[in-house]
Amino acid sequence: MDLHVRPYDSAVTQSDDVVVTVIDHPNNNNDEVGAVSSRSARFHDLNRLIQSPPTLDNKVTGKWQNLLLAYKTLGVVFGGLVTSPLYVYPSMQLKSPTEENYLGIFSIIFWTLSLIGVVKYASIAVRADDQGEGGTFALYSLLCRNINISILSSKHSRTKSSTAEKPSKLGKFFEASLVARRVLLFIAILGMCMLIGDGVLTPAISVLSAMDGIKAPFPSFSKTWVEVLSAVVLIVLFLLQKYGTSRVSFLFSPIMGAWTLTTPLVGIYSIIKHYPGIYKAISPHYIFSFFWRNGKEGWLLLSGTILCITGSEAMFADLGHFNKSSIQIAFLFTIYPSLVLTYAGQTAYLIRNPYDHQDGFYKFIPSPVYWPMFVIATLAAIVASQSLISATFSIIKQSVALDYFPRVKIVHTSTRQEGEVYSPEVNYILMVICVAVILIFGDGQDIGNAFGVVVTMVMLITTIMLTLVMIIIWRTPPVLVALYFVIFFVMEGVYVSSVFTKIPEGGWIPFAISVVLAFIMFGWFYGRQRKIEYELTHKIDVDSLKALLSDPGIQRVPGLCFFYTKIQDGLTPVLGHYMKNMKSLHNVTVFTTLRYLLVPKVPAHERIIVNKLGLKGVYGCVIQYGYADSLSLEGDDFVLQVTNSLQNHVRDSSDCAQSTTSLDEEIDDIKEAKLAGVVHVRGKTRFHIGKSCSWFDRTMLAFYEVLHSNCRCSLPAMGIPLPHCIEVGMHYEV
Repeated sequence: MDLHVRPYDSAVTQSDDVVVTVIDHPNNNNDEVGAVSSRSARFHDLNRLIQSPPTLDNKVTGKWQNLLLAYKTLGVVFGGLVTSPLYVYPSMQLKSPTEENYLGIFSIIFWTLSLIGVVKYASIAVRADDQGEGGTFALYSLLCRNINISILSSKHSRTKSSTAEKPSKLGKFFEASLVARRVLLFIAILGMCMLIGDGVLTPAISVLSAMDGIKAPFPSFSKTWVEVLSAVVLIVLFLLQKYGTSRVSFLFSPIMGAWTLTTPLVGIYSIIKHYPGIYKAISPHYIFSFFWRNGKEGWLLLSGTILCITGSEAMFADLGHFNKSSIQIAFLFTIYPSLVLTYAGQTAYLIRNPYDHQDGFYKFIPSPVYWPMFVIATLAAIVASQSLISATFSIIKQSVALDYFPRVKIVHTSTRQEGEVYSPEVNYILMVICVAVILIFGDGQDIGNAFGVVVTMVMLITTIMLTLVMIIIWRTPPVLVALYFVIFFVMEGVYVSSVFTKIPEGGWIPFAISVVLAFIMFGWFYGRQRKIEYELTHKIDVDSLKALLSDPGIQRVPGLCFFYTKIQDGLTPVLGHYMKNMKSLHNVTVFTTLRYLLVPKVPAHERIIVNKLGLKGVYGCVIQYGYADSLSLEGDDFVLQVTNSLQNHVRDSSDCAQSTTSLDEEIDDIKEAKLAGVVHVRGKTRFHIGKSCSWFDRTMLAFYEVLHSNCRCSLPAMGIPLPHCIEVGMHYEV
């Protein structure tokens, strides 16, 4: 769902044995491939990171609305990027801090911001949106909807492409290679997991760098106390997450606006006072001279300079919250010049004070404005941290909803903004990791090393995915594709090679977190897809149910049964397993599907949708709920609502051929079944991994079963009274 809200064009439900992701996609097919493709086509829902007000139509609001949105992006999109001057220079291990080296470093920073920030993200990447959504998964979504890149080795026919053009040679390669498709999915997942790793490190490095400013006016304030104070600030920040951010979020943009305005002013003052000729370093000549003089040492310093572009991925990933124009305006006219002036001022100061780079930000702040800048820096670091924490919650929440992550508890802290979510498990894991990073590593250089791994990997993955989109979908001329790929892949590849040398010095932290998360998500998603494949292949239609009921051994027993199914076009195979073994079906059976809509609240008259399935006492029911609705099936209220809806539907759908007597009998049957007792039946399915399975299936499905056995149970989340619940176990043979 992008800013131009389309509340009912997609519907997803929680990923468990009862509630399943349901995507109403225009090109959705009923076979396995169509189901997988339509689900994959909504990958970009994962990039709906943090809350923001919906936009109005640009044609109506025009430039003023874009300017207002550009202002709001300061507090949501650019927090990580614009606070990078706090830790770039302190993260560098400068052995020979000379004027020539500082000019070379500033030249590298300037061209990194210009090429990656302005050209790649602000000019090219923002055009690769998928229905208004951005990010790594939006690129994967575009590919999914144009070529068949299902990760299952299905023998079904290829899904229809959303374009009439024939697939390119590269597109045909991915369609033909199962390994390539699975690698592509893993790369897309890894890119998203790197953003979660960013959510771990941004709070640590931002708050620690801001708190480091206390040491200058108070030399007796040791490094240990700075680390402890930073850890306390982070602990308080994480403990406040359960209350949400709606009450203070209106302050985010003013705080970041103040930071974005004041730091370049200090930079201009520093340039005039210390080194007015700093902008001669814009010439690429200084980059070549820097590497010529420093060789390997200069290459290793790239692991620090890359941090100047940290957070730039948010320009692309947060497209769904704002729009292309607002993000471009904010970056090109505020963020980019602010960063260039700030880094120029820092470098000008360091040229005259070459050994102050360990505290490269606060040292260049003039004494009269030191404390105001310290306060602004601390608040800006907290806002940047909050944005990434909220982003992590939203990514996990969407991952759970779209079947890419095992179930965790998700709490909505606002009834107005879906993006304001909180997960206790995720929150405390993040808190422990962030505090551990500060207390164990402490040194800004080590945390900077870890941060650099995240930044470079996300950029490189985006470059690869963008190249595929250019070739397969945009059909960009090969010369332009080659130019783009060579420039950015080589540039970012050099950065990656430098950063990876820091893996033993702290860089392993986000890399390990991201890889583990990626394997968890890939394994969970693969297992869920195999279940969908099995269920769609073995689903029971109305005719099959009629044949089962015609068996004289099957008895209709008194009572009302809610039989939960994941399939809308058909019934779960668990039903056949249940009837063949229990030899019974309740007099009134309601096959129920829970559907999660991307809206705050579903109106009461749209919450329960019922229909007849053409057999006596057999009905279908879809329960729709929004992110601010309470999904609870506890008590008689839910049963009463459904039975009332069934009775109303029976009355409204009756025709002239149906006698009043039979109509009354049907309604009486519903009432009697309710009085006889209510039971909720759900499937508890497991894979039976046969000897004929490939090694890949054996490994991934066994891993999925481990995840499935240890994730949160769906029953407490749904509030089903345990005495009224029956779980039907069934093995899916693969």
